[in-house]
Amino acid sequence: MSKGYDTFYKLMVLTYKVQDLFSKPGDTLLQFDICEGQTVVDYGCGPGRYINKASELVGENGKVIAADINQVAIKNVIKRIRSENIKNVVPILLKDGSENIEESSADVVYALDMFHQIDKPAEFLSKIHRIVKNSGWLYLEDGHQSRTVTLDKVRQSDLWKVYSENDVFIRLKPFGK
Repeated sequence: MSKGYDTFYKLMVLTYKVQDLFSKPGDTLLQFDICEGQTVVDYGCGPGRYINKASELVGENGKVIAADINQVAIKNVIKRIRSENIKNVVPILLKDGSENIEESSADVVYALDMFHQIDKPAEFLSKIHRIVKNSGWLYLEDGHQSRTVTLDKVRQSDLWKVYSENDVFIRLKPFGK
């Protein structure tokens, strides 16, 4: 990562901290059918805004994988895990995608406010497909692109069925597992 990108990332984290003073970002997860004992992947976890709520929802017998391509993000997550004594969150630095995450291991994967940044959406969706269980779900937020663009990218991958959608995210089921 470039130094400029790290600076941009730190500014983004500061913006999130201000936003989080007025909202509870973890409340979004209440819509994701996350159950106790599950394995959940926060794909593109950034500074870990959602890990506390995800940790609470999966309980002590569940696991949250906080995954990101940015080393600064993973450092922030590790710092949060330590300072808040969270026991069931595992940070993973994605160097070549999701290869660091076990195949068919996730009950729920969520990718929030990041899909618009993906240069190769079919490749990205294939990596997620690899890690989600056949019975699992992907919750995908549009981010800074239209729903039409998001749906076009999903359909072009030929790996996901749109199960439902609302104003914030689409809920996807994997094909062919």
